[in-house]
Amino acid sequence: MVQYNFKKMTVVPSGKDFIDIILSRTQRQTPTVVHKGYAISRLRQFYMRKVKYTQQNFHEKLSTIIDEFPRLDDIHPFYGDLLHVLYNKDHYKLALGQINTARNLIGKISKDYVKLLKYGDSLYRCKCLKVAALGRMCTVIKRIGPSLAYLEQIRQHMARLPSIDPNTRTVLICGYPNVGKSSFINKITRADVDVQPYAFTTKSLFVGHTDYKYLRYQVIDTPGILDRPFEDRNIIEMCSITALAHLRAAVLFFLDISGSCGYSIAQQAALFHSIKSLFMNKPLIIVCNKTDLQPLEGISEEDKKLVTEMKAEAMKTVIGQGGEATNDEGVLLTMSTLTEEGVIAVKNAACERLLNQRVELKMKSKKINDCLNRFHVAMPKPRDNKERPPCIPQAVLEAKAKQAAEKEKRNTERDLENENGGAGVYSASLKKNYILANDEWKEDVMPEILDGHNIYDFVDPDILHRLEELEREEGHRQAEEGDDDFEMDGLELTPEEQKTLAEIRKKKSLLIQQHRIKKSTAESRPTVPRKFDKDRKFTTKRMGRQLSKLGLDPTKAINRARSRSVSTRGRKRERSLDRDDTDGGDAMDVDTPNKKQRMLSRSRSRSRSRPPTEVVPGEGFKDSAQKAKALQKANKSNKMRNKNARRGEADRVIPTLKPKHLFSGKRSIGKTQRR
Repeated sequence: MVQYNFKKMTVVPSGKDFIDIILSRTQRQTPTVVHKGYAISRLRQFYMRKVKYTQQNFHEKLSTIIDEFPRLDDIHPFYGDLLHVLYNKDHYKLALGQINTARNLIGKISKDYVKLLKYGDSLYRCKCLKVAALGRMCTVIKRIGPSLAYLEQIRQHMARLPSIDPNTRTVLICGYPNVGKSSFINKITRADVDVQPYAFTTKSLFVGHTDYKYLRYQVIDTPGILDRPFEDRNIIEMCSITALAHLRAAVLFFLDISGSCGYSIAQQAALFHSIKSLFMNKPLIIVCNKTDLQPLEGISEEDKKLVTEMKAEAMKTVIGQGGEATNDEGVLLTMSTLTEEGVIAVKNAACERLLNQRVELKMKSKKINDCLNRFHVAMPKPRDNKERPPCIPQAVLEAKAKQAAEKEKRNTERDLENENGGAGVYSASLKKNYILANDEWKEDVMPEILDGHNIYDFVDPDILHRLEELEREEGHRQAEEGDDDFEMDGLELTPEEQKTLAEIRKKKSLLIQQHRIKKSTAESRPTVPRKFDKDRKFTTKRMGRQLSKLGLDPTKAINRARSRSVSTRGRKRERSLDRDDTDGGDAMDVDTPNKKQRMLSRSRSRSRSRPPTEVVPGEGFKDSAQKAKALQKANKSNKMRNKNARRGEADRVIPTLKPKHLFSGKRSIGKTQRR
């Protein structure tokens, strides 16, 4: 579990932004309207609230900065020294101290001016005190502007630091630059560290994670270290020294025995001896890398002697941890990150030694006594001196041997391809492993898909039997048709029947032609009413003839059609008589059945040509002049309603007199005509 996470720290604003944020919040969150007619106590309270609220916001913001930045004395020594190396803890503490001093000064300014505001005797005096208080607070913030900018740079850099847990299982990689440390961490973890063929590619600590025996280990890649005095080392090298000094980890010291890194084995051995004090009480493994370029057995005698001395020093750390002096097989290992030979062995050895050391430390602690009281390890005792080795049945051994033999004999598709001419000549059969009732069916030519349809959907096991039935049925049908003597070729018909048949066929062809013409011009052909029926196709006589040919009595249909036409003509005649009659109602009495129809027809006929001012019985007007005057007044009363765009007399909607987009917010000094 990561103990320190610097990525969640709040952004530190600059001095100008700090002031803008606080003053804007004060303006938005406190009342803004005050008048000189208010009581003096209300005025004092108004401006005291402004000063207190501003001081409270400054205090909260500055306290957040002070609390979120880590205190170097309270965090783990590894992070404390790492921050000191990167940022210089004296400057860091001074910047935080200035923030704390500014917070206290702002509190003191607020306290003093609130006291003065309690005795303000006018609106002008209270406002001047408020402006002075806020101005002094902003001046204090401007003075600490450089400290705020410095802390923001530190926050950005700390957010980019890797999340390292100093208390978990850790494997630390160190050595000269360009000896293969980053390549190794890329092989055993999912970290993507940049690898280049020049020194100091890695300029900071990188973290990856790997698993061993169902436990998670963090692997730290450190920048390269040069063999020079402690005072001359730069920040990049000091990051590695800090990690070696403070992290309880298994140390892998990488040694490039090929010399391709640009440093000899003697220089690397000198570095090992200069920093060996940092390896005390830690599992140490010397890793000879790049054995693909130079094997360990092929180096010179002097170099072998130096490697042996380094191995002896590493053995001392094993003895210091409580190990045995004879156990030296895991102290010196060889590998090559290029060919990946020995990479997993190095990882497993480091994780195993680190795990053993942590178990031993826990066994020596006092807490283990409380745990051992709860455990009981049962050790079975032999009942006699007879040896009982594990017994495997002979049948199982034979079955395993048979499976191994079959596995060796079985030819793969690659073997068959090589035997039959190679790629491009041999084509593997995809059907030879089909499970079918007959093996001969595997190579059938019938396709699986034909015309976009699955062939199997149309396969019927009884298809041959059904085909025979269909053929028999078709044969019977043909025989029956052969027995039928009826033919329409006209050879056995009488002359009259042949003439009738010719007319029928001619009529049929004409109907087909007319239908085709209608169908081709259906979209553009207009619908013609019956009154424009020039060809007289829709007449009662024609309807009578057609119904008579069908053997039906056309009398009722013709009478019904004639009665409809007479009734329509009678109505038209009534209206025309009503319009043209000047004598009165003698003719109307003859044609119209009752008085109600006469009144209805009269009202309809008069409504077509009546002027607007004509008085209709029942409207309540005395004469046309009175009706014209009433209409004039009605139009005049509607004029204002139409001008105001009201829907009617009941429209009582009050429109928005002050649109918000024009009248919201505070008005600036200047012309307000556009408002």
